[in-house]
Amino acid sequence: MVAAVLRSKKPRQIRRAGTSIEMKLKKDAKEYSESLRVQTVIKTYSDHVGLPVWINADGKSEQINEAAALWQRSKSDITADQYTEFYRHTAHAFDEPWLTLHNKAEGVIAYTSLIFIPEQAPFDLFDPARRHGVKLYVRKVFITDECEGLVPSWLRFLKGVVDSEDLPLNVSREVLQNNPVVAKISKALIKRVLNELKKKAEKDAEGYAAFWNTFGQVLKEGIYEDEARREELLKLALFKSTEADGWVSLDDYIARMKEGQESIYLLTGDKSETMKTSPMLEAFRAKGVEVLLLDEPVDEFWTMSADAYEEKPFTSVSRGDIDLSAIAGKDGKKEEKSEDDDKVSDDLAPLVAMLKLALENQVKDVRESKRLTDSACCLVVDEGDMNMRLQKMLKASGQLGMEGERILEINAKHPLIASLASKAKGDGAGKAVEDMAHLLLDQAMILEGELPKDPAAFAKRMSDAMSRSVA
Repeated sequence: MVAAVLRSKKPRQIRRAGTSIEMKLKKDAKEYSESLRVQTVIKTYSDHVGLPVWINADGKSEQINEAAALWQRSKSDITADQYTEFYRHTAHAFDEPWLTLHNKAEGVIAYTSLIFIPEQAPFDLFDPARRHGVKLYVRKVFITDECEGLVPSWLRFLKGVVDSEDLPLNVSREVLQNNPVVAKISKALIKRVLNELKKKAEKDAEGYAAFWNTFGQVLKEGIYEDEARREELLKLALFKSTEADGWVSLDDYIARMKEGQESIYLLTGDKSETMKTSPMLEAFRAKGVEVLLLDEPVDEFWTMSADAYEEKPFTSVSRGDIDLSAIAGKDGKKEEKSEDDDKVSDDLAPLVAMLKLALENQVKDVRESKRLTDSACCLVVDEGDMNMRLQKMLKASGQLGMEGERILEINAKHPLIASLASKAKGDGAGKAVEDMAHLLLDQAMILEGELPKDPAAFAKRMSDAMSRSVA
């Protein structure tokens, strides 16, 4: 009977709950009717919404989106492999995440963040146009990956997502730039990243050193860009030094400071191994004073804005007139400083005057050195003048006229300088001293990694000097 009744009824049209939306496309928007284009839009903006999105094409139905947001799940329910898979999916990477930060904030501002620090640096890490890799979502709907105020440029290696509950879905890119919600999220995000890096540095020194070796140059950009966080970033910074084979923190350096030492001494250059043999380090080496070796281009900039750390001033060994008399030597004794220490000795005065005359258009000054113990001479700059390495960098970038004046320092105890000082007191020494003045300057420039200004003249003077020595 039931079967008969069912057969006698007309089939009913099944209606599903929900809303049907019909869109009419303009002629210039025809591409949005193409299956592949529709799939791309769905995957980009609605891949993680909580409902599945299906597309019917060519008589087949296929779910296009993931329909799940990993960052919304509890951390205890997510495996390391799932985190890695999501990192690779969202960052388009193939390496492992070095550090994973998954956090849900609730209160005045509610948001969830899932941030990764990669193991490997992307090939375009130092591309001026490169942006950070953190995507902004609003209630699981993708908004933009170009939110400039979300992550500072010195954290551009970060990857992941931030999902806000307090931003409208139709927020524009222009509004995001000055949005107070974004500013607060950014502040909290930066604080969390720096705190986690600090913990990593304390618990896993070797692992943190690997991170610093990969991203340290980028993080150091924040030292001169972000004054409010400068002290935090300096605490995280690692350096090479004259007293250690590996990385050294500023706290490590301060703990090893010598009795009477008030400054953190540093030297900038192109290669740390070459810098270790610099004449400027001779007096420091003699007293066992540690010097930090800064061999990255970014070091030239942050050292101009950071004056001190933990009330210990940064002092460049290539600047000014270095005075180490207050620091005890390796034998535990200090030098007795007198008023005459700043004056040129009577034996050296004639030579200094002749060197100044010979090099008057090439150096700012000639003076007796307190930093040299073995070498005959070196080039330094006055306090407040542009660093020599920065001069070279700017000149190499095409900014002409950036070559500042330098100071030639001579070592009165070196046999060559002592011999020249004696010769300068005699009659007719002008030509010989003039030639040696240029040779000393060229020698100092070579030690700085530069070519003599006139290589041909340098070669001729050197040949003449060698001929006289064997005659």
